[in-house]
Amino acid sequence: MRLVALDIDGTLLPRGAGASAAPSPEVRSAVRDLVSAGVTVILASGRMYPGTIRIAHHLGLTTPLICQQGCAVHLSDGEVLHLFRIDPHVALEIADWAREAGLPYEWFDHSRYVVSRPNPDSAEYARLSGVRAEYHPRPERLGFAPTGVGVISDRATAPEVHRTIAAHHGEALHLLDFPTVTVAVAPEANKGHALALLAEDLGVRREEVVAIGDSVNDAPMLAWAGLGVAIAHGDRYARDAADLILEEGEERLVAFLRALR
Repeated sequence: MRLVALDIDGTLLPRGAGASAAPSPEVRSAVRDLVSAGVTVILASGRMYPGTIRIAHHLGLTTPLICQQGCAVHLSDGEVLHLFRIDPHVALEIADWAREAGLPYEWFDHSRYVVSRPNPDSAEYARLSGVRAEYHPRPERLGFAPTGVGVISDRATAPEVHRTIAAHHGEALHLLDFPTVTVAVAPEANKGHALALLAEDLGVRREEVVAIGDSVNDAPMLAWAGLGVAIAHGDRYARDAADLILEEGEERLVAFLRALR
């Protein structure tokens, strides 16, 4: 294997580890040994660039970063390498619908994260991403084109939010179903597409790529990679997309990474 793509939250870090957590010395050692063996290791995260580069620095990585579920690919210095924006008309319609439904919504691009009103989900995402959440009752009026829009609800309401958005916009979107947030991005804005682009840039064949993750936003890269690996606690999207399920426990992840050298 020549290229390994690693999710952060729930994969390199335990679920719910929080914004200040960092990979353990054992994980850092396994990653650095891969790099020393000539394997390219990249991070592929739902976090924005600041939260992702912090983990890259802990691991000693200077490779490109897949951020925001694949909406943005950055070089390690922050320069944007690839960026995928949602259709602006669709984004406005989703924002209008969320507002009429009385639901808070997030409007974001590769550098800004704006929410229509404070809520715990958005506050936690901002912490993980290493950014300051901005609040404005009409984020769409701030004058920047988004990479995506997220509607914040609750576990009971989220399936209906998904159905409503999908019914109105269908193939114009890629929808990500987190427990209490439904995120709408461009169809090509996913970790799988971003990973394919980076593999092409690096001259690496699909069969030479391993991807490891645990969530709905990891599913496209697990499906695309030559070997897709889901952590055992992963959601049904990740597990269905994977070729292999890795048992729980950091020691299992470390052993697997060491076996890839």
